[in-house]
Amino acid sequence: MFFSLISRYALFYLTVGLGHITFIQTAWPTQNNSAVQLLGLFPDAQNTSIPSTFSVHSRAMFKTAIILAQQYDVKINGEYIQWQAAQTGGDVVNALSDMCQAISNSNIMGVVGPAYSREATDITAFAERIGIPVISYATTNPDLSDRTSYPAFYRTIPSDNEAAIAIAKLFTRYNWTSAIIVYQNDAFGTNGAKVINAALTAGAVTIRGTVIFDVTTRSIRGDLQALLTGSSARVVILWADPINTPLILHNAIDVNVLGPQFTWILSSSIPFTTFNQTSYQALVGLLTVEAVTGSIISEPFNQTLLNAACNIWQTYEPETFPGVSKIDYYGLFAFDATWSLIQSLQKVCSSDSSNLSTCPSMIGSSYCFDRSLTNSSNLFSAINDIAFLGVTGQIEFSANETDRLTGVYYVAQNIQPSATGIYFTPVLKYTNRNYWSAYTLANVIVWPGNSLTPPADRPILEGVTLRIAVTQSTPFTMLSYTVDDFGRNTTTYIGYVPDLIALLQYNMKFVPQLILAPATKTYDNIIQDVSNGVYDMMMSDLTITSGRRQIVSFSSSIFDNSLRIIMRESTDESVDFLAFLKTFSFDLWLTLLGSGLFAAVILCIIERQENEILQNRSLLSLLSMGMWYSLGAFVGYGVDFHVRTAAGRLLTLGLYIISIVFVATYTANLTSYLTIAKTTELISSIDDIKAGKLPFNRIGVRLGTSIEAYYLREISNGVKNYYPLSSRQQQYNALLNGLIDASFMDIGVAEYATNNIYCNLTLVGADFETSAFGIAIPKNWVYAQILDVNILSLREAGSLDDLRTKWFQAKTCPEASNVPTSMGLQSLIGLFLTFAIISVLSVILFLYKKRFMLKDYMMSMFRNKSSFTQQNACIRRNPVKSLEDSPPSRVHSDIQLQL
Repeated sequence: MFFSLISRYALFYLTVGLGHITFIQTAWPTQNNSAVQLLGLFPDAQNTSIPSTFSVHSRAMFKTAIILAQQYDVKINGEYIQWQAAQTGGDVVNALSDMCQAISNSNIMGVVGPAYSREATDITAFAERIGIPVISYATTNPDLSDRTSYPAFYRTIPSDNEAAIAIAKLFTRYNWTSAIIVYQNDAFGTNGAKVINAALTAGAVTIRGTVIFDVTTRSIRGDLQALLTGSSARVVILWADPINTPLILHNAIDVNVLGPQFTWILSSSIPFTTFNQTSYQALVGLLTVEAVTGSIISEPFNQTLLNAACNIWQTYEPETFPGVSKIDYYGLFAFDATWSLIQSLQKVCSSDSSNLSTCPSMIGSSYCFDRSLTNSSNLFSAINDIAFLGVTGQIEFSANETDRLTGVYYVAQNIQPSATGIYFTPVLKYTNRNYWSAYTLANVIVWPGNSLTPPADRPILEGVTLRIAVTQSTPFTMLSYTVDDFGRNTTTYIGYVPDLIALLQYNMKFVPQLILAPATKTYDNIIQDVSNGVYDMMMSDLTITSGRRQIVSFSSSIFDNSLRIIMRESTDESVDFLAFLKTFSFDLWLTLLGSGLFAAVILCIIERQENEILQNRSLLSLLSMGMWYSLGAFVGYGVDFHVRTAAGRLLTLGLYIISIVFVATYTANLTSYLTIAKTTELISSIDDIKAGKLPFNRIGVRLGTSIEAYYLREISNGVKNYYPLSSRQQQYNALLNGLIDASFMDIGVAEYATNNIYCNLTLVGADFETSAFGIAIPKNWVYAQILDVNILSLREAGSLDDLRTKWFQAKTCPEASNVPTSMGLQSLIGLFLTFAIISVLSVILFLYKKRFMLKDYMMSMFRNKSSFTQQNACIRRNPVKSLEDSPPSRVHSDIQLQL
């Protein structure tokens, strides 16, 4: 449907939009009898019934300049300058044909025109061949500024080089650093886009993309919406002619890429008659940058010439005269182009006979390509040296470039709303001396969205709905269930991530749509969904890794992270019966034992004859006494006998020396060992896990996480020998149920869980594998920069630290006592067990020594018990008699025995 409307829009634009005059009855005086003529080339087709304002005004001002020269009595070789005018229709062949015909039949000394850049290249080449100057009033192609390539060309309208510089200064004024260029693919558009790109790049502005409007098909190449919204720039420069500009804007309105999301800068004004009123709001805020004359921005211009030209126009073609203030700028540039040739010809030759030899004239055959202008160098020199105040401003040229040196003016017009619709109003003015300034103090710019604040050149998220994937991960994102006053169940999100989203939403004004990702999906699966456009972003305890960066992009860090080892708390100390012996090594204990045996043997040898305690003893008993003495000396206790010889005393001194060092060292080592043993876990750091102190199948690792990648990279060298876990809840359960002994967890989650939920789990060792959590976003996401800026601003303001304090420093588990707990029985149970064994052995030895005495006592007890039993039996048969017959002493003895 868009293509079907194109022709209607173009026709409407040509007939109404630019103020076309459909009925023109001219009464210009006949100009065909002079030998000195100027040729004017104008854009409308010959005998068109709907001429454009652009063409009509340019042609009229061309004629008024020549008639004004006649009124001022300007003569060349005694003749007035006259004109020939041709309407080319913008076609190069038509322009060349009209020029050739005029040169073949007349003495053409200069060309005013052409209107289009596509015509100027060939026209200028032809003019160079025959030696006549060409001064254009509308051609802005920057390639034509090269004097070496185009020695016969001049122009009174500023080139696109100047327009590009003006636009670059506009970007500087508003601190814009990126742009998109939309241009039509002809000489005008292509060259304009090239110089704008160069000027903006020189001003540190990045061109994020270019969009082509095909002048043949009258359509955008590609999807305009995708091309613009997919870019990170939000300032669009549209470089197209007045006919194509409305077509491009209609397309932009259809796909909603005008205001308020984008700020458009146009190269020309547009009529509003081709737009519906419903489209007006989208057009508000557009800017145009157009070349204007000095009168528009209060710069010097020749009012006298302008008034005289207007009087002539009104005289000969009143039906097309729009009023002094409404003359098309191209018409004014055409007047100054014509007046420049007139002034130059007057300077080279006049009615003074002494100057006739320098005056140019056309010679050669009647065939245009064989003709040439004599003394043309004098005419070009005169143009290069000319300087006068024209109706557009100061006119000056030079031999080094084709563009005018002074009088370069631009105005920025702004589309603003009114009670009846929209209108253009000038808001900024530009000169190549002072750059941009306010047009008037009263004028303000209404930016897209009816804002008075200059927009950013980056995408803004205001009003944009973002699909945000979140995962249930305490305390980053938790579900809260409430019941409202009507009894309806409401589920809300609480935690670090929802609070962060609220802060970002407040700053950027986007509309968040939180979506809880399925529990069956791993983080890597969700990241892939972000890349595929299922979600706009993922916000969770998501670690930034190199592998994930290959799939998606990440924002700045939202949480500084590291890993910790999580384990069950130790509830029971292990029983080690020989713990008190582990203060010394096995070799040292053997050495001490050997030393004791050696000292015992030496003692027995040197003391046996002199010491009565050791005399008359068997060899075993003698060695036992020696060991007893050595042991007593070792521990510093001493024994129940003393040595009698000097050699024995010297040996005792050696034992005492060993005793001093042994007791002190043992005491210190035992204290250190028991202290360490009291606090030792299965492992104490990540290095213990790497060293294999814990079976790898007793280590739990969550699948599809950055922790799994760390384990495979740093611990197992790619071998999946761990206990696989599918969720964090399974991780907790596996630890509590004893399926695993240790696992890895992000520090924030781990601290919260052990401080508030799982009080019987604990963290072991120091942090390791520092990293950062970020927001996963699609590659080349247009809002990435503004998101990063806002995250950094929250960090600088301390808001992220406040969230961390709120959600990660809470603690509901009971505090562990700061008072050191007393030593448990388990620590020294082996020592007491040793004492118990020795005690039992002592009792056994005592019983062994008293075995004969105990045997006699037991036999006596057995006999007495048997006798007492017989007496009781007799008493039971004759109780009185027996008692009476028994003597008192015997009865008393029996009772004692019984007792």
